[in-house]
Amino acid sequence: MNIENTKAQMRKGVLEFCILSVLKEKEAYTSEILETLKNAKLLVVEGTVYPLLTRLKNDGLLNYRWEESTSGPPRKYYGLTEIGQTFLKELDSTWTELSDAVNIITNQK
Repeated sequence: MNIENTKAQMRKGVLEFCILSVLKEKEAYTSEILETLKNAKLLVVEGTVYPLLTRLKNDGLLNYRWEESTSGPPRKYYGLTEIGQTFLKELDSTWTELSDAVNIITNQK
């Protein structure tokens, strides 16, 4: 069994939740999202994030707007829709329950 594959699958499983959480407080463009994930030690690449952002937008959880940049091409800023905010609250509740359950199981002596 390949441990790296298992670890990658675990990260992918929480990536959607993490991206929505990054956008909970304010809009962000893709580089900011990636930097936040990287700073949290959640290793992801652009090739993973771009399709996920598109899917979340198509599902009605995110919207975006273009903003001119002084240091290059315009930037696409993503933000949560009302549906996205509700969805994130549900994920947050589920995460708490799941995390508590896993901690109970993995911390048993």
